[in-house]
Amino acid sequence: MPVPKGSTIDPARTRAAILAAATPVLYARGLDGIGVAELCAELGVSKETLYRHFGTKDGLVRAVLERRSDHVVGWLAEAAEAAGDDPAARLGAVFDALGRWYAEPVFRGCAMVNAAAQHHAEDVRALTARHLDRYLALLTDLAVRAGAAAPATLGRQLLMLVEGATVVAAHQGSPGAAADAKAAALALLGAATR
Repeated sequence: MPVPKGSTIDPARTRAAILAAATPVLYARGLDGIGVAELCAELGVSKETLYRHFGTKDGLVRAVLERRSDHVVGWLAEAAEAAGDDPAARLGAVFDALGRWYAEPVFRGCAMVNAAAQHHAEDVRALTARHLDRYLALLTDLAVRAGAAAPATLGRQLLMLVEGATVVAAHQGSPGAAADAKAAALALLGAATR
């Protein structure tokens, strides 16, 4: 049976498909690097469909960033978990995963930080802060597991290494950024747990 114009069989599936298609486009082109008409053409959806599911392009951007944050934080947490119980191995696995990401041809830096740099809007900055807080929680947990004397401080230092390595890899094309940051992170971890 044909679907009447303006309706959809499964709104959740349509929304998820738009998000999946929009994420790499907005990451590659930047939030302001593509207009709504071109974005809709690239995604194969009408403006009406985009607006029905997200309200505005900004609504789509927020959803893409939230989805991206969930994916990246989950992926790094899984990498740490897969490394076993040793805190140093878990921390090393985080930087190894980052190194693989940096080597991907489509790597363009941290989408969240890129978005915050492009848009100084409060809602985008809040999403970025939440994302960095999630990274911080992961890294602070590693510091706690290692028995660091000041796990909150170590967690912040590790976050600076993660984000610094990501910026260096994105803007200098440095293939060794993750390995260099990993060495520094493991040295910090060792010094904090003596």
